Amino acid sequence: MKLLEVQNLCVEYKQQKSVTRVVDGLNFVVEKNSILGIAGESGSGKTVSALSILKLLDRNAKYASGKILWHENDQQVDLLALAEDQIRIYRGAKISFIFQEPMSALNPLLKCGFQASEGLLAHHFGSGIQIRQRVLECFHRVGLEDTERIYNSYPFQLSGGQLQRVLIAMAISCNPQLIIADEPTTALDVTLQKHIIDLLKQLKEELKLSILFISHDLGLIKDFCDQTVIMHRGRIVEAGDTKEVFKTPKEMYTRGLISCRPPLNHKVKRLNTLSDFYTADSSFNQDTDSMRISQSDIDKKLKALEAQQDFLTIKNLNVHYHNTHGFFQRTRKVHKAVNNVNFSIRKGETLGLVGESGSGKSTTGKAILNLIKADSGSIKYNNTELTELHKEDWRPFRKDLQIIFQDPYSSLNPKQTIGNALIEPMVVHKIQQNYNQRKTLAIQLLETVGLSADHFDRYPHQFSGGQRQRICIARALSVQPKFIICDEPVSALDVSIQAQILNLLQDLKDQYALSYLFISHDLSVVNFIADRIAVMKNGEIIEIGNCEDIILRPKSEYTKSLLASVPKED
Repeated sequence: MKLLEVQNLCVEYKQQKSVTRVVDGLNFVVEKNSILGIAGESGSGKTVSALSILKLLDRNAKYASGKILWHENDQQVDLLALAEDQIRIYRGAKISFIFQEPMSALNPLLKCGFQASEGLLAHHFGSGIQIRQRVLECFHRVGLEDTERIYNSYPFQLSGGQLQRVLIAMAISCNPQLIIADEPTTALDVTLQKHIIDLLKQLKEELKLSILFISHDLGLIKDFCDQTVIMHRGRIVEAGDTKEVFKTPKEMYTRGLISCRPPLNHKVKRLNTLSDFYTADSSFNQDTDSMRISQSDIDKKLKALEAQQDFLTIKNLNVHYHNTHGFFQRTRKVHKAVNNVNFSIRKGETLGLVGESGSGKSTTGKAILNLIKADSGSIKYNNTELTELHKEDWRPFRKDLQIIFQDPYSSLNPKQTIGNALIEPMVVHKIQQNYNQRKTLAIQLLETVGLSADHFDRYPHQFSGGQRQRICIARALSVQPKFIICDEPVSALDVSIQAQILNLLQDLKDQYALSYLFISHDLSVVNFIADRIAVMKNGEIIEIGNCEDIILRPKSEYTKSLLASVPKED
């Protein structure tokens, strides 16, 4: 039976004198007690379509045509035709929303319990005591422990997984019939991602819910959804039963998206990108086995790396956080973020560092660059002990040791042009002789990472997420480094852009003879780019070895659990 039906939806945005159509002729149906998945690249219109259901778009958005029909008690209501005060009846009570980023979706100045109560208050779900009890009940239902503490906590006092569960608790609090989940697991580690998906499945069965699940992760869509819609540039290119869509995709675009995902069970030379699937005669290129790396080639590469000397060596590294309290700031508790960590990286090698959120991966990377002070241990770069350097002695090493951060949005100054962002570190490290030479080098770097000279004078807001990450890579290369820490550089990117960035990092590694420490929670990504993998848990490295041994023959139960959480390949 139909619960929600979208008919010929067209959404346009007015931009000064032009009009851009972002959703064009959209049609789909959400059945009762079912899960419909919407997949596609960033900018394909997924989120705009979902926000349209509750009329949550900006004022400059215009519904050019279409209907969104809500079916209930043998009647149907066009949600687009409702006035603002009429559609409020549906928001939260009948249709609820789980937004993508919990830290943005929650007010940092209000306690979680108060924010979870607001929907219940708006829909008159009883007295204050009854509403508080309902919120605590929902917190418990979504698997939150110590519900009283969660109720009285501010968002910054909770982990990412806890915040996502708070959002889910808020979504189910008013007993809705439909939940719209917009990228609810983006940037979460695989274990936590699996917990959230299992929770949504459980709630769907217990509460007889329907779910509209939006994601760029095709593995999640395949495992979680009954029906699937693939969107591209505001239109549906393929739709149907999820098993059929993934087993026998009809459209080249769908096949391309599926093939962009890095494989977990073997290594490939390069990842397919969407452009690889469109040849001159518009035929589909199915020769993907040719990209597989043979075991003999893997063995040769590992043997060649073993012959290289260790140029970065970490021994007994410790980073502790001291929580203090009281007027005299007495130490109350010591958190061992990095505990007695040991590993080395050879010249030309990529070491993948994997683990759950909070395992100490990023702290380790920042400690290497002295962005966080190590409490004890040794960090040697080309036989120089970095932990003994004074602040003023670090400058020449800043040139050799660079980092690419996870979030390209906060990594770039919004008031600075891209050209200046690339030239600034060249000036600091005296790369080239004058402005014209530096500008020439900056343009060369932009072209190296797949951008153009036209982008030199543009600002960050004029680029997509994938383009911004390319700019951050170009900036890291601008000082001609020898070693780069890649801290979750592709975790928030859709699968097609992710493939392009990973291929780019591989090409740059060979072109500039770079070494990487590649930090990620995605084992498929790490398997593609790394030569060896180190698994981290609670600040300690519990397993380290070549990719094949870690992926196919894991020793620790923790590594096995990480692998079990990865969406299964066909």
